[in-house]
Amino acid sequence: MDFGIKVGTPEKQRGACAVIGIFESKKQADSAKILDKITQGYIKNILALGDMDGKANTSLLLHNVPDTQFKRILLVGLGKEQEFKEKTFLATLNTVLSALQKTAVADATVFLSDFPVKGRSNEWKVTQTIIAATSNSYRFDQLKSKPDSVPSNLRKMVLCINDRAELAACEVAMQQGLAIAQGMSLAKDLGNLAPNICTPTYLAKQAKDLAKTHKMKASVLEEKDMEKLGMGSLLAVASGSEQPAKLIVLEYYGSGKKEHPIVLVGKGVTFDTGGISLKPGADMDEMKFDMSGAGSVLGTLYAIAEMKLPINVVGIIPATENMPSGKAAKPGDVVTSMSGQTIEILNTDAEGRLILCDALTYAERYNPKAVIDIATLTGACVIALGNFTTGLMSNDDALAAELLSAGEQAGDRAWQLPLWDEYQDLLRSNFADIANIGGRAAGTITAACFLSRFTKEYRWAHLDIAGTAWKSGKEKGSTGRPVPLLVQFLIAQAKTAN
Repeated sequence: MDFGIKVGTPEKQRGACAVIGIFESKKQADSAKILDKITQGYIKNILALGDMDGKANTSLLLHNVPDTQFKRILLVGLGKEQEFKEKTFLATLNTVLSALQKTAVADATVFLSDFPVKGRSNEWKVTQTIIAATSNSYRFDQLKSKPDSVPSNLRKMVLCINDRAELAACEVAMQQGLAIAQGMSLAKDLGNLAPNICTPTYLAKQAKDLAKTHKMKASVLEEKDMEKLGMGSLLAVASGSEQPAKLIVLEYYGSGKKEHPIVLVGKGVTFDTGGISLKPGADMDEMKFDMSGAGSVLGTLYAIAEMKLPINVVGIIPATENMPSGKAAKPGDVVTSMSGQTIEILNTDAEGRLILCDALTYAERYNPKAVIDIATLTGACVIALGNFTTGLMSNDDALAAELLSAGEQAGDRAWQLPLWDEYQDLLRSNFADIANIGGRAAGTITAACFLSRFTKEYRWAHLDIAGTAWKSGKEKGSTGRPVPLLVQFLIAQAKTAN
């Protein structure tokens, strides 16, 4: 879908369809008032008939409204004016998009002045509209012989603002929104692919292809390279699979190689059976999403490269399957990580931390400004925060605050959990330096405590996306999160640095 920004009010515009707002109790928003005036009360008369009352999540399509240059006008209900906030705005966008998709409308003009979200600028509304429109039109049907549905006729959205002084900023917001939306689509595609297709080797190829098209440097470490580096923890997870593990590194230099990079480490378990600690069979197909951290890293790098963001970012993806076999790691095994710390594997289904710890140690060589790992790490995080909020833990409160702020700005929210020393005691082992699990209590926190043992040399934050990376049930599929949070964080970092 194409997008454009225009300055103006509805009496000066033309197109296939204008989208204007009506508040509950039939109060007209700004653009509706203007159209009503030039049509001698046409909209007011429609409202008087009772076909539209302005309640949230409702719409009414009008045809051939006299004295306007639009073939159609879509009235959309905004609910109560004092309650129109971010959530209502996003729900309204979905109502608009759903209504337009049922028509033959090829282009629509949305008047952003009709959607007054308190505390949010037009730039924010532009970005969110583009992400919502792209997500709404996203379909994953490339593995089907026939697509499920007929594609929408909607090909273009024009977003209208009133103030010409905001035009340049809104055009930047549009480009950022497009880049984020495309990055999310890449992350979704990777997450939705079947695990016999999206293997560690496939992820490595995607990284190399991304490097070629966006002027990045890609390198892939094979298992023999990992052995030389002493990555015994990552290799233990990979030992049960026929698919060779890969350590994928993607380097983006938008600000000269002298500046220290921010490193993103994404968990890339392309299929997780649990290993010898085998998962139940029900819903195991969803374990193809266990590489969502890796997908979000690739999606984020794609987005910042599209934006040509002046910042240095390195993506590190430990990629492997976790399978049961005669060669697989066993509960009770003790392995040595790249850091030299020994780990007692009490549960082979706690494999994400085992591959991340070696990748986090590998990140030290980049002398990073900060390291953020992203992982579908614990079911406990889903129990604690549900499917709306990403879990955040960090060894640096300032870094955590920056990520929380980015999440609020992007509408991709996180919540900080404690990382206190008291929790470290739960990881004690009688036979190694550390155990890979700490019991049922505080499972999300003890998983982060495990990772913190390998992040002493830099500022670090951990994002547990177990609840936010995908949806289950009828709408099963990847969400593309937390690409918006990560990109917004990097945008803010680039502004601070420059």
